[in-house]
Amino acid sequence: MGKLRPEKAEHLAPCHTRRPRSLWNLLLLLWTFLNCGLGGNTQGPGEWTPWGSWSRCSSSCGRGLSVRSRRCIRFPREELCWGNTHEYRLCQQPDCPPAAMPFRDLQCALYNGHPVLGTQKTYQWVPFYGAPNQCDLNCLAVGHDFYHSFGRVLDGTPCSPGAQGLCVAGRCLSAGCDGLLGSDAHEDRCGRCGGANDSCLFVQRVFRDAGAFAGYWNVTLIPEGARHIRAAHRSRNHLALMGGDGRYVLNGNWVVSPAGTYEAAGTRVVYTRATGPEETLRAAGPTSEDLLLQVLLQEPNPGIEFEFWLPRERYGPFQAQAQVLGWSPRQPQPREVEPQPLESPTVIPPRTPIPTPVFRARVLGRIRQAQETRYEVRVQLIYKNRSPLRALEYVWAPSRCPCPPLALHRDYLLAARRLISPDGTQDRLLLPHAGYARLWSPAEDSRVRLAARHCPL
Repeated sequence: MGKLRPEKAEHLAPCHTRRPRSLWNLLLLLWTFLNCGLGGNTQGPGEWTPWGSWSRCSSSCGRGLSVRSRRCIRFPREELCWGNTHEYRLCQQPDCPPAAMPFRDLQCALYNGHPVLGTQKTYQWVPFYGAPNQCDLNCLAVGHDFYHSFGRVLDGTPCSPGAQGLCVAGRCLSAGCDGLLGSDAHEDRCGRCGGANDSCLFVQRVFRDAGAFAGYWNVTLIPEGARHIRAAHRSRNHLALMGGDGRYVLNGNWVVSPAGTYEAAGTRVVYTRATGPEETLRAAGPTSEDLLLQVLLQEPNPGIEFEFWLPRERYGPFQAQAQVLGWSPRQPQPREVEPQPLESPTVIPPRTPIPTPVFRARVLGRIRQAQETRYEVRVQLIYKNRSPLRALEYVWAPSRCPCPPLALHRDYLLAARRLISPDGTQDRLLLPHAGYARLWSPAEDSRVRLAARHCPL
């Protein structure tokens, strides 16, 4: 049951009987009766005010930061709100002119000509980067062999030259993909910020065609939109890559290209060749057009491993193109052989859903990890379940807030979706995905027992 804020208290009836005039009044009366009967024991965290507006960028040129804040409103018996009072995000201004003084240099220069260290001596100061805390204003006395720390640098100061992190309240923080400093948000393999790899498919295969003649053989089409592309083999053969216009990006026309980085289809292709017979090709993507991966055979093919991640909506057209196109790329080589049809790639779904268990559990602890909240619970009673539940389980709330908020040392009726990764390395109970969490009561117990007898697992 949610908590009512002070501005709503005037609508509550006192703790005695009052004739309801509407369904809403009846609900309010029921809440008042329960609250009065329980002694008004308000528990759980307070509530945040809405976020304020973002401040101006801390820098007039180059990278800086903006900040916004909020306040926690709570009753005396309530816990502190979960989360932070301030959020910081990157802001990008026009590039600084070449002659502009770096921000940290400017802060050190403010102490030039001023007495420090308890004497009347004055010094000229420049940044010193060898001190333990890179977010302290450590400045070296020019012409001397000592440095002095003037406290913290100003918020928004780069942690070190060329670093991506910025100093905030004395800590070096990097921005996540959402632009927030210290958010730990990362792009998933599909390119979605904070995603769970569920909007794309993993395509993986080993090309084993032996090849009847020396020359160029088609390995696979790499479709537009592919990410995290990798191909590798161990032989004297050479991988070749052709663009959508029929021109080779590398190793075309019987000429072996040097190892290095190549631009193709809107991404950078890193081509490496070790001293031994190992050769790899990698690209982060996403590709802006189709690419054709080939192999220049000089000896029998021991197998070419390739993989990439493809948006779900592009997999169907890719499969149809691989099977229907007939593989007739524009290739000038006279010794080209008839290409073989591609086999269907292996598609690995990101997660395997398991039927939702329903059980009663007591919350023993909680911890915030990145953008998730992990609850440790003790399973008290299982109503229905197909997969095994341990006596102690972790229940995860994957969101920026711990939703739903579960109070410590309270019993709840939980229906949490269990998700297991294909390789079995991740096994999680998730809220609120297709589930719910309600405070346990004897009435809940009887209703759930009745439903469990009549509803299939």
